[in-house]
Amino acid sequence: MPDDVGRWLEELGLGEYAEAFAENKIDFRVLPELNSEDLREMDIPLGPRKLLLKAIAELQADGDATIGTAETAASEAASQGHPATDAERRQLTVMFVDLVGSTELSAKLDPEDLREVMRRYQDAVVGAVTRYAGHVAKYLGDGVLAYFGWPQAHEDQAERAVRAGLGAVAAVSGLKLHSSVELQARTGIATGQVVIGDLVGEMGRDADAVIGETPNLAARLQGVAEPGQVAVDEATRRLIGDAFELEDLGARELKGFTEPVPAWRVVGERALESRFEAAHSGRLTTLVGREHEIGLLLNRWEQAKQGEGQVVLLSGEAGIGKSRIAQALREHAANEPHTRLQYQCSPFHNSTALYPFISQLERAAEFAPNDTPEAKLGKLELLLSQATEAVDEVAPLFASLLSVATGDRYPHLEMTPQQQKERTLEALTDQLLGLAAHQPVLLIFEDAHWMDPTSLEALEQMIDRIQGGRVLVVITYRPEFSPPWHGHTHITSLSLNRLDREQCAAIVGYVTGDKALPDEVLGQILAKTDGFPLFVEELTKTVLESGLLKDAGDSYELAGPLSPLAIPSTLQDSLMARLDRLAPVKEVAQLGAAIGRMFSYRLLAAVSPLSDNELHSALGQLVESELVYRRGTGVEATYVFKHALVRDVAYETFLKSQRQRLHARIAEVLEERFPDVAATQPELIAHHLAEGGQSARAIEFWMAAAHQALPRAAYREALTFIDHGLAAAEAQADSPDMLAAAVDLRLLKYAAQYPLGEPQLL
Repeated sequence: MPDDVGRWLEELGLGEYAEAFAENKIDFRVLPELNSEDLREMDIPLGPRKLLLKAIAELQADGDATIGTAETAASEAASQGHPATDAERRQLTVMFVDLVGSTELSAKLDPEDLREVMRRYQDAVVGAVTRYAGHVAKYLGDGVLAYFGWPQAHEDQAERAVRAGLGAVAAVSGLKLHSSVELQARTGIATGQVVIGDLVGEMGRDADAVIGETPNLAARLQGVAEPGQVAVDEATRRLIGDAFELEDLGARELKGFTEPVPAWRVVGERALESRFEAAHSGRLTTLVGREHEIGLLLNRWEQAKQGEGQVVLLSGEAGIGKSRIAQALREHAANEPHTRLQYQCSPFHNSTALYPFISQLERAAEFAPNDTPEAKLGKLELLLSQATEAVDEVAPLFASLLSVATGDRYPHLEMTPQQQKERTLEALTDQLLGLAAHQPVLLIFEDAHWMDPTSLEALEQMIDRIQGGRVLVVITYRPEFSPPWHGHTHITSLSLNRLDREQCAAIVGYVTGDKALPDEVLGQILAKTDGFPLFVEELTKTVLESGLLKDAGDSYELAGPLSPLAIPSTLQDSLMARLDRLAPVKEVAQLGAAIGRMFSYRLLAAVSPLSDNELHSALGQLVESELVYRRGTGVEATYVFKHALVRDVAYETFLKSQRQRLHARIAEVLEERFPDVAATQPELIAHHLAEGGQSARAIEFWMAAAHQALPRAAYREALTFIDHGLAAAEAQADSPDMLAAAVDLRLLKYAAQYPLGEPQLL
């Protein structure tokens, strides 16, 4: 390879451009970062530009070009119009597990014995991690580094990490070794934004590499934990809500962190009735826009109290308000004599037979961790006596279901496994109807989309037999679950729709304490949350906590320039999980996200490296998954992300350099292949140029957009375009060209403000 860029250019027959490269201080470290727009700004014609881009790509393919950062590694793919998936930004929960006293063990044990001990320890940790769908990234001596949220995100990945941490320390302490060695582990867990993926360096590739402070924080937190304990950071604590009992360890001085870091010890899992209860420990947001749904549920409750058993199937997407409506029903019934039964399905136990029934029975019987089998059996018998006089007949069945030893108290069950299962399911329904004989029963069965098959059978029996009982069954689930119950006149299906803007604004007001937000902030919240009450609530809280606003008494005011609202950390995992489930076509979603919430097939095809068949197939999968909507057909189709926040998550997975190059590519394609867009929507090209780092040309298009708006008396719109241009110009005020552009923009701003009666001095 030539030892300088000038000689390399001469070998390409392009030596005449060596001076331009030298003036711009471009060496082999910078070459991979160049794109077509960069070369055009250097006054290099189209033909040589194409030759240079091809030669740069060949250099990288041959491994000749120096690549020093993760962003550089991903940049070339983006410059060609498609995202690289080698590295991406995302929220990650990191767990670091450390074996306590490993140095002493190494001095005490023979190397072969130590090897066996380490193997058993690592197997125990890996078993806990994989049980909760974590990813073991590295073995670091006596430490194990695991990720939750990559390569597959889960909406509850912080909770999964904590469960895995508790499971890991318990599994390690429970190891039975041949020697007298007793092992203990401790765990640190932290959550934050990272760059992760196949990062490239001089020494090779690392597919599990992470850049960011989160792994370091997790490692430092494990040092805070005592042997056998799990310590978590503030971000993880917020995400797990009240699912676990925590002990505040205070703010700790940690190596590598300038400020003390708050830490908590995980004492154990809380016995809660529902996921909603775990996530909403404080004041609940007022229920808005669900009068019809609540009215229907109360009507069915009245029918049930009269002995006409009812079932309501309550469906809707995550965040639409299913659990909040169920909670409102519980509140309405609270002052009436009734029995409430709460069953919660779990994504961790969707293959554990009858898990919702087991956990409900354990809560209702008030089992304690230190209860003896005799004590548990006594509590179980007392619980069963509330619904039946034949306690001796059903107690052995329920004791077996709850893994409670009966000793000599009851004879061994002489049944086949199938017979015992059938009799247990029948007994569960008998118990329900027995309770209903005393007073009405409100049974709420949450998150049926995570239900195990045997629980589905049990629920089906209950639904068949409650028609003459004083029972209302409310079953909540997401659209991916298909209820198998059909043809029953006592079943009502209720699908929740999105709230309108006025209703969402009411939720915002409740969260802010009726303090008005600036119009532009409220507008962003309403636009991004798409009528999902949970999204509205969480995004509003994020805005209030961000420092973006200042309290002005009865309202809030902007504390500075308004930037795009960040995705709440409480929603990131859920939104990313939806995207990750479409891994084979995820890149197409990301590319569409860079274009905007709405994108045309023609523009996507012009930017994407995929063939038409591949692109149509990928888009079909995105439509089928309901991630995007399609309008029109074939090459004339337009696609829209169903949720603005999902689009934002897809977009924000890009590295900064990927985004910049991709926007530059989109702007180039729009200019060259879509002249009608350049003529009618210059602001669109201006946006992509600005995001692509081409401020000077972006200002030209912002001015063009303003000049189009003024003759139409669209003065407010013109001012928006002008302000964008001014921000770009003033950011580079040291450039004479930018200063001149700023003067032109201010004159134009005066022309836009004057008709509005708000002129300003130049």
